[in-house]
Amino acid sequence: MVLFFSSTAANPPVTVYMGRDKVENEDLIKYAWPQDVWFHVDKLSSAHVYLRMPDGMNWEAIPQPVLVDCAQLVKANSIEGNKKDNITVIYTPADNLKKQGDMAVGQVAFHNDKRVKRIHVPTRENPIVNRLNKTRVEKQVDHEQERIERVKKENAEKRAQAAQRKKEEAELARRRAEEKAARSYDSLFNVEEDPDAPKLTGKAIEEDFM
Repeated sequence: MVLFFSSTAANPPVTVYMGRDKVENEDLIKYAWPQDVWFHVDKLSSAHVYLRMPDGMNWEAIPQPVLVDCAQLVKANSIEGNKKDNITVIYTPADNLKKQGDMAVGQVAFHNDKRVKRIHVPTRENPIVNRLNKTRVEKQVDHEQERIERVKKENAEKRAQAAQRKKEEAELARRRAEEKAARSYDSLFNVEEDPDAPKLTGKAIEEDFM
């Protein structure tokens, strides 16, 4: 089972989720969306909490109130960390998590330590934890089916974006071709005058054509 929470620290609210137990944590490590952000108490046992990243939000610039919500939820779901003040919560994109065969259930490492950030949590803030817990919903998730649907949606969006780019490029090429043709047409009638040639008066012009 997966526990889902809604954080109103952002507008519109964002989804935060975590596994109910170690077994579910293993599934989340495997199936979490690559762009989602994983949170955990540093050097202590805790829940694996994930932030479902909304469009337009960068993991390196997550709004501070959202970071605090995620960190408080992690702290509240750590047996040892919940009792301590001044703990550190680490976070990184889900695609930076690395699972090796000899690791214990729920244990992870990182592909790139430079992509791991930290947030200091001075103490538990009950108003935040209570607010999040009031939104808690427990769901049975078919992770493989969810992954298939996500990939299909992402591929459809990529195809639509590629089609739009192709349409815009074709339109740009058409406009450039029209501008080039217009310049060529204008040049046929844009004969440069010889500055040394005598200027003809109106009468001289008439006689010149007689």
